[in-house]
Amino acid sequence: MKLLIYSHFFAPSIGGVETIVLSLARGLAGLRDSNSAPQFEITLVTQTPAGNCDDRDLPFRVIRKPGLIHLRQLIRKSDVVHVAGPALAPLFLAWFSRKPFFIEHHGYQATCPNGLLFHHPSETVCRGHFLAANYRECLKCNAKTEGPLKSLWLLLSALLRNAASHRAATNIAPSGHVASRQALPRTTVIVHGIEDPLGGRDPLQAAQPLNGKSFAYVGRLVMEKGLSVLLEATRLLRVQGHDVAVVLIGDGPDRPRIEKQINSLGLEKTVRITGFLSGETLDQVLCGVGTIVIPTTMEETAGLAAMEQMVRGRPVIASAIGGLGEIVRDSGLTFSPGDPGALADAMRRILEEPDLLASLGASGRQRILLSFSYRGMIDAHARLYREVSAAAKA
Repeated sequence: MKLLIYSHFFAPSIGGVETIVLSLARGLAGLRDSNSAPQFEITLVTQTPAGNCDDRDLPFRVIRKPGLIHLRQLIRKSDVVHVAGPALAPLFLAWFSRKPFFIEHHGYQATCPNGLLFHHPSETVCRGHFLAANYRECLKCNAKTEGPLKSLWLLLSALLRNAASHRAATNIAPSGHVASRQALPRTTVIVHGIEDPLGGRDPLQAAQPLNGKSFAYVGRLVMEKGLSVLLEATRLLRVQGHDVAVVLIGDGPDRPRIEKQINSLGLEKTVRITGFLSGETLDQVLCGVGTIVIPTTMEETAGLAAMEQMVRGRPVIASAIGGLGEIVRDSGLTFSPGDPGALADAMRRILEEPDLLASLGASGRQRILLSFSYRGMIDAHARLYREVSAAAKA
């Protein structure tokens, strides 16, 4: 089967979508039939330049920055089209070419103009203004951060993406929360799956034990990730006399605002920002961390960052919100989003109950290995492509 996967962002760009798309394409490329022949002939299309990446090392073909005519030709030669996020060009080209297409919804771009389901004026989760056709509120929301003209374009784009999603052969949601929140037709849930980075080894046998007094956040430094909640929770713990250290790993547009809050709360010696890290440098910093905190105030779709840390046997404290809360559940500690007091209570449990590090770490790792397997994700996608392709040919 000729499968075209379109991902606007791809390696060397780094992010959750890029990680899952690469993992999916690799896994599908490795599937063989009874005669050891590849089940899928994969072409991955992206708008991301190659940079220092050598695409020849990948087990599938990569086409970067094609024009519309070239993209149309690639789609017409494919049996099915998988679009990572509702990108308009490949969706409408697949529609016009009468090719079955699938949309994997890594965000809420089909049901929210800013793609986050986040209401900027109130800095809270959106109540669903777009789906309620309250477009005036959508314009007001995004004008606050993007300006009126960009806000109008975001609204028009969301309307087109929503229309395309209603034409998709299948809408793929990475969590039950996303499926129910978007309420799109022909939706199936295929959770993200990740490989075991420890190769089955016991995380307790790691060279360096987890530091129960150290906490970390890994991700973009943006308002909707709830970093102000984490900083206020840290201040509360310090006032109560707890010795605690917090490292913020990442970068983003709100870094100056976060640095200002750190200074205003007197946390200069308690909280440090490393900037963006990856690879061995990231691993080295995380070696000195006991617990990951994910304090987001927006509805995460799937919580990939939580999964990546849980499978390594590292405890996670997360907001009980969206797909994030769905993944962590009782295998970590959760708290009411936007509540620094509740977050401080969860962090205090880690500080005062040393055995929690090991028990939560083991519980989280077991949950990811059992419920979010890499092979399960690959097989579910392959089965879906075959079913829809067979139905289209019937």
